[in-house]
Amino acid sequence: MIKIIKQLTIVFCAIFLLSGCVRYDVGVEFQDQTHGLIVQKIQLGERLTSFSHEVIDEWISSLERRVKQLKGKTKRLSKQEISVTIPFNNGKDLEKKFNQFFNPAEFNTQKSKKNSDVVLPQFSSDLNLKQNNFIFALRNHLSLELDLRSLSLLSTSENVLISSGNLLELQFVLTTPWGATVINPVSIAAETSSEPILVNVESNGKQVVWTLKPGEINHLEAIFWVPSPIGIGTLVIILITALGIYLKSNIRPQIKTGQPPIPTKV
Repeated sequence: MIKIIKQLTIVFCAIFLLSGCVRYDVGVEFQDQTHGLIVQKIQLGERLTSFSHEVIDEWISSLERRVKQLKGKTKRLSKQEISVTIPFNNGKDLEKKFNQFFNPAEFNTQKSKKNSDVVLPQFSSDLNLKQNNFIFALRNHLSLELDLRSLSLLSTSENVLISSGNLLELQFVLTTPWGATVINPVSIAAETSSEPILVNVESNGKQVVWTLKPGEINHLEAIFWVPSPIGIGTLVIILITALGIYLKSNIRPQIKTGQPPIPTKV
């Protein structure tokens, strides 16, 4: 009887006290052909940190270890807020680091190493980026599939399953220098059909925000262009060289032939 009362108390707290307690923003920022960042911002509700302190501490420790392995930085903005930045140098580097970060080998087992009663949710990602070089700019076709079906139900230390619908706010943000064209996003529910993923375009089209759906497979696609510093630099060098040749051949003083030299005074 005591165990039943304890479980009901956990469910009550989860439903009425923890609404909207986790906000997780994942983003990719493109600056140009050779510079970009994977950015994350996690906001944890104060009630959540006190409700499941052990799980949160272990999850944050794992996050910091993975970021360090990918040569990124983790910053604790407050007790409830964390920011993560992971640099990438090109499209292949982005694919490798993004998929490695969100498919860590250490989460192949669901149980926590510190406490066998704690169940850590698992989800997987598959990011693909196809690039076509047009000398002065690169055309990018980004395709991202996030399998969030394991987040449909979260397990407490008392093995009580709680719906994550009101607990998690998940977003993916794509920031590009020249804007992006969104291909219709798709979410596939585990059992039933679902409404389309919500997409917002901000900052004069340079930022696209997808609101993800926990418990479903989210498929996102976008096409965008980024400048190529190598191609632009090559063009600048060619123009400067051509200008130098023109000035040398047309503006330089011409020495007229057939005239005696001008005598100099001693």
